[in-house]
This record gives sequence, C-alpha cells and structure tokens, in this order.
Amino acid sequence: MVTGNLCPVNARDRIQELADQIVVLRDAYYRGSPKVADADYDAIEDELRGLIEANPELTPDPNPLDQVGAPAVLHAPIRHSRPMLSLEKATKPEQVEAFFTRFPGQPVVVMPKLDGLSLALVYENGRLARAVTRGDGTTGDDVTMLVRALTDGVPDKVDAPGRVEVRGEAVMLRSTFAAYNKVHPDKPLINPRNAAAGTLRAKDPATVAERRLQFFAFDLSTEPDSADTDLDGALRTLGFAAADMRHCHDAEAAQAVITTIEQQRNDLDYDLDGAVLRLADRDAYAAAGTRSSSPRGALAFKFAAEEKTTVLADVVWDVGKTGKIAPVAWLEPVFVGGTTVTRATLANQEVIKARGIKIGDTVLVRRAGDVIPFVAGVLDAAKRTGEEREIVPPSVCPSCEEPLTEQGNSRELFCTNVACPAQTVRRLIHWASRAAADIDAIGGVWIERLAETGILEHPSDFYRLTKETLLEFDRIGDVSATRMIESIDASRGVGLRRALIGLAIPMASEGTAARLCRAGFGSLEDVADAGEEGLVAVEDIGPKVAASLIEHLTRLRPELERLREVGVSLDVREEDFPPVVAAGAPLEGKTVVVTGSISDPRSGEKVPRPTFQRLCERAGATIASSVSANTDLLITGADVGASKLTKAEKLEVEVVDQGVIWQQLIEAGVV
Repeated sequence: MVTGNLCPVNARDRIQELADQIVVLRDAYYRGSPKVADADYDAIEDELRGLIEANPELTPDPNPLDQVGAPAVLHAPIRHSRPMLSLEKATKPEQVEAFFTRFPGQPVVVMPKLDGLSLALVYENGRLARAVTRGDGTTGDDVTMLVRALTDGVPDKVDAPGRVEVRGEAVMLRSTFAAYNKVHPDKPLINPRNAAAGTLRAKDPATVAERRLQFFAFDLSTEPDSADTDLDGALRTLGFAAADMRHCHDAEAAQAVITTIEQQRNDLDYDLDGAVLRLADRDAYAAAGTRSSSPRGALAFKFAAEEKTTVLADVVWDVGKTGKIAPVAWLEPVFVGGTTVTRATLANQEVIKARGIKIGDTVLVRRAGDVIPFVAGVLDAAKRTGEEREIVPPSVCPSCEEPLTEQGNSRELFCTNVACPAQTVRRLIHWASRAAADIDAIGGVWIERLAETGILEHPSDFYRLTKETLLEFDRIGDVSATRMIESIDASRGVGLRRALIGLAIPMASEGTAARLCRAGFGSLEDVADAGEEGLVAVEDIGPKVAASLIEHLTRLRPELERLREVGVSLDVREEDFPPVVAAGAPLEGKTVVVTGSISDPRSGEKVPRPTFQRLCERAGATIASSVSANTDLLITGADVGASKLTKAEKLEVEVVDQGVIWQQLIEAGVV
C-alpha cells in the first residue's frame, strides 16, 4: 500500500481515484450487491486515509471518509439552476406548421415524448455531482444515490470542464417491467411509468435493486459554453443516449416523423404519449427564451387516446352506493394507455345493445390518460365463431338477490333494498370519502372487512370504533389504529353540506347540497322538515330531487339521531357557504388540489383538509378533488401518497408545499 511516497501531482490523482472508487463501492454495498470483500474495501479506505494524512491540502471535497454509514439522506430538496418548465401542447398539424413559421430556417429535432420521470443531472469538473427530480419545476428531490445505483445511461464522468447539466427522462423499459412482474407475481408493478417514479422515491436502494431504469437525455447546458451547438451531437459526444432524435427542416417532414412515432409506439421498448419538437441548435433554443410556464423553442405534440383489441371474457354486474347495477367488462389483460387493463365500463344495457357487444367478442378498449377504460365496440362482428354469448342483465341483485327495477330511458337497473350488503359497504366507503367526512386513514378494504364482521353498518358506527377494537384485527398495529381513530375524530365536524353528500341520496349531488346551504337551511333535520314544497322553492331543485331528499331523509331520521349522539355535526358551517374572496387573492384563477396532512405552521396543530380548502377558496382558488390537465397547483402536506404526485408530474402540474401557501394566505390577510 502506498501512502506518503507519491509526488503531489500523482498523490492528487490517486486520492481522487480512491475517493471515486469508495463512492461506487459504498453505493453497491448499500443497495445489497457488494462488489468487493469487506477486507478489500477497508484496504482502499486505509490507503486513502494515509494519503490524506500525508497530503492534507489534497483532501477531496466531499471527503467520502467523513460519511458514516449509508450514503447521504435521500430526497433533500434542491433548487434547479433554471426552472424545468412544461411544454406548450399541440394536437393538430397546423400547430406544427406555426412552430416552424416562428423559427424560419432553423432545423428542428423531433423525438418521442417519453412517459417517465424527468431528471436534471449536474456534472462539476467532469464528475456527477447530483441528480435531481423535476419536482414542482423550481425545486426537486436529490436522488443522486438512487440514480447512480439504479439507472443505466448515466455516466459517472463526462469529458467536459466546468459545469454541465443534462436533462432527460428516466424510464422503466417495458421489457424490464415485464421481467420484474414475472419474478414478482405476488406484488406486480402497476405500469412502467409509476414504477419509474416509485423507484426513484425509494428510501432504500436495496428494496428496488432489481428495478433498472434507463435514462434518455433531451436537454443540455454547459458553463462555459461548448463549441458543439447541435443538441443531439453534443449529447452523444458526452456519452448520453437520446430517444431517437430526428432532424427536420420543415413542418411536413416533422409531421411525417410524428406519424411514424405514433404508428410505432406499440413496438418500442418504452412508453410514450406524444412527440416533442425542439430547436436543434442549443444557442437558438436559448435565444428563443421562455413564456411564463413553457420554453418558446419546444412543442409537445400529444397523441390521441390509445385503443387496443382484446377478448371480452365475461361481464359482471356491480352494485353501487345508490343501488345502481352497472355492467363491468372482464377482459383478457391488455396493455393500453400506459397500464394493463383487465376491467372496463360498459355503461348500461342500452349501450351494450347499441354497440352489439357479446361475451367472447374481440372488442376495442379505449383509454386516454387516467380516464376509466371503456369498451368502444366490437372489432369485427363478421368474424364471430358462434360461441359468443349474449350479455343478459340480471333480474335480481347480485348481492342480496332482491328483484331489480328499471329507471330512465337508458333502462338502468337498480336494487331498492336499502339493507343490501353491497350497497351498505359502498355507502360506508362513500361516507368516508374526501368529498364527505374525509376519514382518510381507513381505506375501502378495511371498511369492507369491518362491515363483514358486523361492526360497521351505518356511518354512525365509525364513531363508536375504539383503538382496542381495531387492534383485534390482524395487520392493524398500534400506529395504524391510532391514525384511524384520529382520522375518525377529525371528521366529526362534517357539517350539513358534506354530511348530505356522504349519505349518498339518489339525485342529490354536491351542487344540491351547496344550494341547500345557500338557501338558509341550518341543519339536515331542517331539510327533512321542509317538505317537498319547501325544497322545490330552492333554486335549481326540481320535484324529483325534492321527493328523493324527503323520502330518504325521512328513512334516515334514526341515523341522523345516532350521528348526533356520537358528536357528529350536521349543522351548516362557514365552509358550506360560497367564500368571500379576499382582496388581492394570491390564488385567484387557480384550480388547486390539496393532498396530505395539513398543519397550521403558526401553531403546529393539524387542520382539517376542508378547512384549509376553504381558506384556499377565500384566496381565490377553485378546489378540485383529483389532479387533471386543468389543475394549476397540487398543494402537498405531510404523508403524501405517490399517486397524486405521479399524476401531477405526468401532467406537468406545479407541486407546491403547504408552507408556501400558508405564507401567501397570511400575507393576504386570509388567515
């Protein structure tokens, strides 16, 4: 072992070599796949330690010997050097033509719009310094260790001086996804896109060591500027793969490439949802500048909804919370719209009749984004074998076997037995939903299990549950039981509007509940006592809705009394009225979704999500329950689940921590 006998130049090189080696070996060790024996690793550390003691002025920064245990904490927030913006969207050839018109004579690269997780890789003096997720576009999470351990296509070193930032998409290849699910049939991944996001949100690399990701670059900036201004060429020179960039000099050529990509999308080894057009010259791209939320030098061409064929294996009839019996298609598994689909909606028996669908048919399944898949029709009825079967609607309820009734022009089927077990479970799940009581710590699976034992039958039964009762169930531990009880207690202030929503009265929508509050009703009992005539006098409430309200609230009187007995508020609350928007509202015109546990930063106390949503409305926001393309902000509290974050990143929706919004609310005088 050599320690202090090297000249300074050689010592510097050897120190850096050993430091790099330790980082690689330590990453491998902590992801569960050590590359050398412990004794060999110790010898490398000892050599580095001896060289640093002999040459303290050459101590590397950072010094891997200063790190104890596992590598640095994952997911620390990192601010981007420049925002990772969304792209302007296009769906028509005319928009592609307009893009070329804006930049006459400039070549454009067209590439697949990959469906993965966006990353920024920062290199300093040739070495990978950090890898950061897109996050909210301004600040992302440090995932350097995970990227080093789990992502192919990310070199540890690049041959370039100064600071280099490469942006791109980390994707799970379809082949990797299929291979992983074959080995793990008990816990399969949902789809490649979610798998990529989940892999780079893991807390321990060892738990996701088999989930290899692939990085494809799509952007490059260098300080100082490099001589090669062609994006594709410069990326390849540095050792990065791009997702099939093709140079085009006019809109016609670009549109031809877009069409080719769309036609080949099912044959590629990665998911995509469109094509990206971008100025090929990096200097021209930078000179084009940005709008408030998108770069001027790029355009995202979105593909139409994806449609695949599969066999309709069977049809089951599902019982909803209001007793509606809906046909659900059971399909041979088919990968469509970014996920494996085995179930799809068939709407009602009139739609089935109009589309001529039979069990055993090869059918078209359509899915766009996160829209529920539906059976669009039969591929070719002329190719039937004669073994297909008619879809016969049931005459009795699949759950309670009581006779069904038909309602409306669509001949929708309903079970009118209020004691129907399936309806009971669905109503309990609906009462606990976010739009109603918002008992977020108890999911549908546990509600179903509790109902099966007879513990839960009515909404009021939630409020009689105890921690001791919950602990009697397998797989409910002390922490989970505590969270469940706390969530139930927090929902006691549900109020008139959300309680009416939670009771799942047929034809009584969220809008109906809001109108009754605005009309001056003080409690659910007041609504029940008003009679049909009193309710019809309310704007936009017709005779059928009024009759349904009176019928069901009369039947539910005993349950209203039980809810009162366990301390549940059924009275109108301030949040039930339209908000008075504060002057200079900071969220004016914004559609926002709130997720996670909300706390007031001034006191540290938890705040019910509806209360926080109300404050956001007073700040000018429109509240939505789920993330969509129309969402402007996803506001996150503590203990946020992955689904909304994943969807927000996919739709390029800005993600903002609750602390930022609280500060805006305080400054605007909303709170």
